[in-house]
Amino acid sequence: MAKKPVKYFVVDAFTESAFKGNPAAVCLLEEEKEDSWMQGVATEFNLSETCYLTPIAESERSDISLNRFRLRWFTPATEVSGINDGEGASEDGLFIELDFPADTVTEFNSADISQISAALNDAPIIDIKRTTVGDHLLVELASGKDVVELQPDIGAIAKCPGGGILVSGTAPPESGFDYYCRTFFPKVGINEDPITGSAQCALAPYWAKKMGKCDLSVYAASPRGGVVHVHFDDQSKRILMRGKAVTVMNGCVMI
Repeated sequence: MAKKPVKYFVVDAFTESAFKGNPAAVCLLEEEKEDSWMQGVATEFNLSETCYLTPIAESERSDISLNRFRLRWFTPATEVSGINDGEGASEDGLFIELDFPADTVTEFNSADISQISAALNDAPIIDIKRTTVGDHLLVELASGKDVVELQPDIGAIAKCPGGGILVSGTAPPESGFDYYCRTFFPKVGINEDPITGSAQCALAPYWAKKMGKCDLSVYAASPRGGVVHVHFDDQSKRILMRGKAVTVMNGCVMI
């Protein structure tokens, strides 16, 4: 019996323009597939992320007016753990709003930051934390300008502690943003992610505390750029991310 084709979209997320933001493949599943199949398809797409959405029954939804999905994310090399469900409005595979648990950060317990400093080409480091999810390094630089101008050594980042490095800095007042960020995950095959929505689960609480505000506008200063608006609920420890997206192609996986 021939297998039923799986519908997919390639979506540029957190942007209003095609070929900007974060390109991701979104596959709509009727039921869970084998891990090996999902990894194989993600490797074939060869995008930073391939997302698999499996519908959650109405009886399990907090609001039946919203489409709710179980999410699994794969890079070309491996599955990204830590985020496995989300709720929000969707249309043709596009989320315009995502609701995720906040990530907590802990102190980076090392007096020697020379390895990290060298990997970031001696950029001015203000603070370093570690995330709970993914064990990433959260690195604050002196300014958003330093984030934009950063020229990291990707090979050296791959040898640093933790999963990846989330770099951020205070945005210039005239920019209309609260902080700039860039994210690097060479250990899982992503040298620089154009914009990482899940990184805001750690970055938003960090910056909300520093700035004394719960609503934050974020600019991803990667070459493709990207914009995400984040609300951090300190009581529920949830992150609400909003952003626009553009579908650039669609089709079917035939295997």
